[in-house]
Amino acid sequence: VQAQVESGGGSVETGGSLRLSCVTSISGYYCMAWFRQIPGKERENVARINIAGERTEYVDSVKGRFTISRDNAKKTLYLQMNNLKPEDTADYVCATLRSCPGDAGSDWRPRTWGRGTQVIVSS
Repeated sequence: VQAQVESGGGSVETGGSLRLSCVTSISGYYCMAWFRQIPGKERENVARINIAGERTEYVDSVKGRFTISRDNAKKTLYLQMNNLKPEDTADYVCATLRSCPGDAGSDWRPRTWGRGTQVIVSS
């Protein structure tokens, strides 16, 4: 059984929007993140969020366009993606994290993964 299940991917034109969701089935609450993977390239961090949802971090390439959020009652993580660009095309995967943004020495190392949802942005 996959720890997280993502949905919401699809094909859009440049400038369009998508909202990704990730439902987690593991017990407890963790800091979480979205990553993206382009075949043949290294996995890229996208955004991460703490357990309460009030602390977020983004990579520079998505700042101002993407918003990460969570609903702990629904055990769901979201990624609102606006003003999408062709370079955003990738498989988007959510993960629970081993540490949290703001923690001393925190990083983006994942604990559990989902399978991903594909996003295609055409020019």
